Amino acid sequence: MSNNSKVLALKYRPKTFEDLIGQETVAEVIYNSIANDRSANAYLFTGIRGVGKTTIARIVAKSLNCLKGIDKLCNEDFCENCEAISNSNHIDVLEMDAASKTGVEDVRDLIEFSRYRPASAKYKIFIIDEVHMLSKQAFNALLKTLEEPPEYLKFIFATTEIKKIPVTVVSRCQRFDLSRVDSSNLFNFIKQVKDKEKGKIKDEALKLIVKISEGSVRDALSLLDRALLSQNKKSEIDLKEAQKIFGFFDKSYLINLFKSLFKGDEEQVINIYRSIYNQGVEPKVFLNDFLEVLYYIKNISSIKLDGKNFSLNDEEFREIELLSKNVSSETLLLFWQFTIKTLSELDIVSNQNLSMEMFLIRLLYLKEDRILEREDMANLNNEKYLNNNVSKAEQVNLSKDEDNLDIKNKTISQIKNFSQEESSKPEKKIEPRLIKIEIKNFEKLIQLCNEKKELKLKYELETNVNLVSFADQRIEISFNENLEKNFVKELTSKLYDWTGQRWIIAFSKKIGQLSKKKNIEIIKSKIIEDAKNEDVYKKILEKFPDAELVDIKLKDNE
Repeated sequence: MSNNSKVLALKYRPKTFEDLIGQETVAEVIYNSIANDRSANAYLFTGIRGVGKTTIARIVAKSLNCLKGIDKLCNEDFCENCEAISNSNHIDVLEMDAASKTGVEDVRDLIEFSRYRPASAKYKIFIIDEVHMLSKQAFNALLKTLEEPPEYLKFIFATTEIKKIPVTVVSRCQRFDLSRVDSSNLFNFIKQVKDKEKGKIKDEALKLIVKISEGSVRDALSLLDRALLSQNKKSEIDLKEAQKIFGFFDKSYLINLFKSLFKGDEEQVINIYRSIYNQGVEPKVFLNDFLEVLYYIKNISSIKLDGKNFSLNDEEFREIELLSKNVSSETLLLFWQFTIKTLSELDIVSNQNLSMEMFLIRLLYLKEDRILEREDMANLNNEKYLNNNVSKAEQVNLSKDEDNLDIKNKTISQIKNFSQEESSKPEKKIEPRLIKIEIKNFEKLIQLCNEKKELKLKYELETNVNLVSFADQRIEISFNENLEKNFVKELTSKLYDWTGQRWIIAFSKKIGQLSKKKNIEIIKSKIIEDAKNEDVYKKILEKFPDAELVDIKLKDNE
């Protein structure tokens, strides 16, 4: 591929060790080994996609075979060997994709080919990309040649999954782990490329590219390529436009979402999520970004804006810092747990958008429960405080009375009698104040479950319970086989919390009334049957014989 290639990832591919970005240590070690004629029999490069594994492999091949020597390694003016290696057509440098040639027969052909000396270069070099894809038998076939290759033979392996390579192979190679490229280095590099290409892109948009690429140079160049192709010649691409191009949404949306979550504003939470979804953001992308902001809220005190992390800008940092002061770590950890669980459940529901909205509603109720528990604890602590103060006040009053006994001799007997009467009275205990709710009938109980957001209990009462009798803190019921086994325990506990009284839930052998759900089904069925006798329905059937009445929606006044 020539330098005039329109694909930036190939056009700006490094040609020498000096051109490499973020891999200075690896480059220095390999350079010194080749310069001192102590190059390894086999090199193994591992790392994430787009950090330079195959690129370094080609540079090593050129360094070993360059006619000018490693100190004057070809950059612009290529020698015959360097030019052929760069174009992947050198007769002595064989590049093989292990993903397409995985078998032992392919490796045997390679070994057979290695017996012949190089035709025009100093070394015969085999570059095997994605080497982890080779079969176990293929790796075993390579072992002997790897350990004691001919003096003219070199192997260079590249892989993204080092754990899949047998240890026996790794131990015979000089291994180099290529790290993700630092954000600031990657930003400076793509900014230089942007200037060379005469692109009009603001720094904030370039920082977004760096963030999305996650340390991969190839990804960053591909994203920059897309941005340059999308730009209007007259205007400069800013952050908002870049977010639209890459399908990435602003973190300010998520920060506002968290604010509404912590306030308990369900309507606002759903509206913000829908605006994010309407931007074309996939649910999995949304959840991953949700987890990222959640992490920042929990750990904002240990995060610094040092110019190398482009995940947060100054304004977002301040907003998250304020949020973190008003939320407990326990709540944040529960949010994290629920989010991870939702990620694993995402593929169960066909419409993932609905899963997201229900996920956010669950978080709202979870937050509300935590607030209620905190208020209960605060009330108990206040009562302990009041009790302590009352007892202290009584002690102070008694001590004052004792002082008066020494001064006023005339009232000694009266004061003694008074103090004895007071001490004989039982100590008053301040009971927690409970707001008692009166539940007069079964319908009121279902309504209360709905108000208290006990949707599970409400469902059981409406669907799986048949009422026999309801009176004087006693509910007699019959039930079907679908009733939750912990239903009675949960209901009695909630009734005590709501009313301050003990309730008895008794099972009866009587069938009891039909469940509310069954009643609704019967009424609905009757309404549909009545509607089928209407003239309107009969006229519809005349024109559409296959039509069937499935449902009816009644007006409010009906």
